[in-house]
Amino acid sequence: MADNRAMAKEKTLYTCSECGGTSPKWLGKCPQCGAWNTLEETVAESGTRHRFQALAKSAPVTSLAEIEAVDVARMPTGIDELDRVLGGGLVPGGVVLIGGDPGIGKSTLLLQALDALSQQMKALYVTGEESGAQVALRSRRLGLDGSKVLVQAEIQLEKILATIEAERPAVAVIDSIQTVYSEQLTSAPGSVAQVRECSAQLTRTAKATGCSMVLVGHVTKEGSLAGPRVLEHIVDTVLYFEGDTHSAFRLVRAFKNRFGAVNEIGVFAMTERGLKGVANPSAIFLSTHGEPVPGSCVLVTLEGTRPMLVEVQALVDSSPIPSPRRLSVGLEQNRLAMLLAVMHRHAGIACFDQDVFVNAVGGVRISEPAADLAVMLAIQSSLRGKPLPRGFLTFGEVGLAGEVRPAPRGQERLKEAAKLGFSVAVVPKANLPKKPIEGLEIHPVERVEQAIDLVRTLGG
Repeated sequence: MADNRAMAKEKTLYTCSECGGTSPKWLGKCPQCGAWNTLEETVAESGTRHRFQALAKSAPVTSLAEIEAVDVARMPTGIDELDRVLGGGLVPGGVVLIGGDPGIGKSTLLLQALDALSQQMKALYVTGEESGAQVALRSRRLGLDGSKVLVQAEIQLEKILATIEAERPAVAVIDSIQTVYSEQLTSAPGSVAQVRECSAQLTRTAKATGCSMVLVGHVTKEGSLAGPRVLEHIVDTVLYFEGDTHSAFRLVRAFKNRFGAVNEIGVFAMTERGLKGVANPSAIFLSTHGEPVPGSCVLVTLEGTRPMLVEVQALVDSSPIPSPRRLSVGLEQNRLAMLLAVMHRHAGIACFDQDVFVNAVGGVRISEPAADLAVMLAIQSSLRGKPLPRGFLTFGEVGLAGEVRPAPRGQERLKEAAKLGFSVAVVPKANLPKKPIEGLEIHPVERVEQAIDLVRTLGG
């Protein structure tokens, strides 16, 4: 009888996320505060022992100055673009969460990285969505013959933790966290309670054993990570896989990184042999026009620590309807409306009877305000029907008063442009380098109207 009691599952309670009240069974309405659909399944705490364990042994209180700080050791994955996003490689005991649309290449990239790591250390791949034979078939297709990666097809958390304890891998991939369930909870895999509990247990195991853990997460139809928001708070690094499944190119972007820079990106090309890093991503986002065309302007944007050249295209056409359309792809639509108002007020360029379409070439999303000047110059070029000069580029933020504000790390942007053969640049005055850059003619501007007049003088 004692054994049966020990093996019995722990009791579950349903806790209200609004008031914290509990109920022995699920109800649509909280009996304490009256809120609807707020009861979530949790494990009832035992009076004899606590199921949670500390991430580290307790230490005496000490000041920051007395704590010895050392650089975090890295484990390079063998894929340069992935290492760039991670900040140099995986960290022992670190937990990485990677999400993306189905079929975009998450499992492919991680299998390639694990194969490279398995040549030097023990690597474990836990699959909950495929069988071991399917994973082996994919590895053959990727050309990973003779791979030393250990594979386990399992979705029960307790068995996965037992495998990690027995094998002691240096790196473990859980594909995916939505398929894993704990027998301590009765809810289905993928539920809020299961995802939260399983990710917390795996994180504790990673911190206690020094195993670097990578969790694959599903995304919702809006593109955000599925499951509770606490999942992103628990882990050390959050990566998103971006890109159109119909395109050969993929972007991996870091949205959170406790061991590196955020908003860092890695660019990959999907090939028959898996994902390959792209050394010069600017080539993807620049169109190859034989001659300069109206409405096209090259922008030097900053993605993390990497300057990248992107072509911004604008099309301005007379509108047949009373309310002209304002459409932007890859840029914020509200900012486009603001820039059109600034152009009208300070430069006398009116588009109130014109449809305006703006696009960032290559499917890239530009979030920084340094794209403002490039958007405005592309719009005026399309409106006048005259192309900008050959080899032209620009960057800079535009304020509501018509001023052109500087962009961060302007000198690195200009050096990247000169390296790729661009010859004419219009930049904010504060970004004018102290020393001239060979092969690049730089024109500083302080106001929007000054930039537009300068472009007309240059022949655009």
